Amino acid sequence: MKKLFKKFMDNFAGAQDMTEGSPMMNLVRFAVPLLIGNIAQQLYATVDSIIVGKYVGDEALAAVGASGPLFNLVLVLFMGVSVGAGIMISQYYGAKDRVNLSNTIGTVLSVSLIITLIMMVIGIPIVRPFMLITNVPENLIDMASIYLTIIFSGIIGTVYYNILSGVLRGMGDSVMPLFYLLLATVLNIFGDLALVAGLKLGVAGVAIATIGSQIISAIFVFARLRSMTNVFDINKDTLKLRKDLVSRLIKLGLPSGITQGIFSLSMIVVQRLANSFGVDFIAANTVVMRVDGFAIMPVFSFGQAITTYVGQNVGAGKMERVIKGCREGLKLAGGITTIIVIAILIFGKYLMMAFTDTPAVIEIGTTFLRILAAGYIALAITNILQGTMRGAGDTITPMWLSIVQTVIIRVPLAYFMAWITVTDSLPNGDYRIVPASLLIAWLLGLGATAFFYLRGKWAEKAVISR
Repeated sequence: MKKLFKKFMDNFAGAQDMTEGSPMMNLVRFAVPLLIGNIAQQLYATVDSIIVGKYVGDEALAAVGASGPLFNLVLVLFMGVSVGAGIMISQYYGAKDRVNLSNTIGTVLSVSLIITLIMMVIGIPIVRPFMLITNVPENLIDMASIYLTIIFSGIIGTVYYNILSGVLRGMGDSVMPLFYLLLATVLNIFGDLALVAGLKLGVAGVAIATIGSQIISAIFVFARLRSMTNVFDINKDTLKLRKDLVSRLIKLGLPSGITQGIFSLSMIVVQRLANSFGVDFIAANTVVMRVDGFAIMPVFSFGQAITTYVGQNVGAGKMERVIKGCREGLKLAGGITTIIVIAILIFGKYLMMAFTDTPAVIEIGTTFLRILAAGYIALAITNILQGTMRGAGDTITPMWLSIVQTVIIRVPLAYFMAWITVTDSLPNGDYRIVPASLLIAWLLGLGATAFFYLRGKWAEKAVISR
């Protein structure tokens, strides 16, 4: 048994060199565990929603959904660090530069601690004011505030799991983060059942189960990093904040952080519009976000895979493999997403019924999913092309593309479409404008991304000078 485990670890786990071999197999080998892990992570939110909807009610389900935009906004503080770290680590690993790889990982660990403290200080005090600003219905504010306060209190697990898993993935290891995440997902499910269904703690029980399982994930990922002495070093010297590495992290990560921040702000603005459609719509929107999370898993999984693949090959100076890998990534992500879209069109109503028994919520959510379905394929192509740009070191172009897509197109379009659909029976407009405006933004975003990818300027942005 010990020999079998060692053989598995040697062949599938650990750092993966993607500068050799078939690009298709490199991407599949890396992306499949990543996809399973992303699905498992999405199960956190999905199980929370199912248990809350079934054991507490639609109001509690809507309260958890109303909490999402603020949490996502605060998380952008570490999203930028995670993206910048992934690019640097993949390129230094591809170049076989142990010193800079070790110092980068140590810097990331130290910066992550600082970000965690900032999140806790900022997040908790703004919970209730945020609920008022975004027009959350009064009967949901208390539950949403309780949920978010507990989540922010234990946010260290969320930060360290995601950033440290990104470090492992930058070196091509997507298997071990998957193991730890699956363990945490199982603990989260049992925690939800015990605290919500058993002890009747409501949304507080959901939040406690979530942060507890994520802290366990973070501990396991850190232990894994500590054991990888054959690849890099972690000691007092590497944990020092180095000005040049912090500067490079900021330069590479800030555009992605800004992108995520603007995206979260735009979601808050749209959420304010969505909240005006009432509790049924908020509950349906919460369920759709859970289903949507599964639908876009291949999109983001292959987008993350192509970023690491491109980073390693750029670091190794193999640009011909970069172009070939991008093409293979488009085939994989596009094909899998098409299958998912067909499944959503056929089974969308039944997916909604797993979360709630309320007919109005089921009808709204099913309509929402059908409108968004076609956009998932466009989103898949966009993420592969932008992932290629980021892996090469160009994080500026994807930033501007995302800003245009979310701020200049999506937000004004949603409010304009709401305004032109106002009637006596629909005083706030037609709720279908929320998914329709997102679909249009995705399609326009694909066109702009393809244009800048084909220009080829992104290929000149490598972190490592040659």
